[in-house]
Amino acid sequence: MPSRSVPLSGASNFRDLGGYSGHEGLGLRWRRLFRSDHLAALTSADISILERLGVGRVLDFRGVEERNANVCALPSAKVYSLAIEPTVVQAMKTLIDTGAVLTPQHTVSLMKQTYCDFVHHNSPRFAELFEHLMDDDEPLVFHCTAGKDRTGFAAALVLSALGVSREDIVQDYLLTNAHYQMPFHAGSIYSDEVLGVLWRVQEGFLESAFETVEAKFGGMQNYLQNQLGVGGSQKQRLRDLYLQKE
Repeated sequence: MPSRSVPLSGASNFRDLGGYSGHEGLGLRWRRLFRSDHLAALTSADISILERLGVGRVLDFRGVEERNANVCALPSAKVYSLAIEPTVVQAMKTLIDTGAVLTPQHTVSLMKQTYCDFVHHNSPRFAELFEHLMDDDEPLVFHCTAGKDRTGFAAALVLSALGVSREDIVQDYLLTNAHYQMPFHAGSIYSDEVLGVLWRVQEGFLESAFETVEAKFGGMQNYLQNQLGVGGSQKQRLRDLYLQKE
């Protein structure tokens, strides 16, 4: 069985979504759908690995400044911007500017709000993700900067559309804590405890998005169909492309 984590020197959170049990118990195909942190620091060996895997499409959720500062280093891939601007760090700075002492509890609240905002404000970007997924089954990777929040919610949506259980979706989401290597922040204005919240994931973050989907749209399947354009025929297309045959 292929490994879920793809070991790369220049990206620590590159993972395969294959193998989970989806619609009617059919497994997700390996080596078709990947999620990752940013791809700007790939080494030549990393590039060779990804080219051997056939990764031909890169879907980038990073905002404009993030993308320009760290350009994708996979030369053979087609790169598509599905920009979602980051908001957490700016919100943290705003709190500090008011004289507040930023605590881990503040940071948890801000992270939860970010996930609610994915649902309220960024559904068009996630709809674009599904449009790319339904084009064909050429291997692709979707990513943001750390591959944990924008990418984490995107992965949850994809797995939901393919019929993966909530338990497995949460398990996949939390794997970031085992793989992602936090950047070094010498002289940071934030405490280690705050950074520990900022650069890791908690089940409650993703649950905030799920609760928002339930409260605003009446559940994940309604959200997929009515906001992301993933109804019956689109789900069947995804199953045909990404689930193993019986």
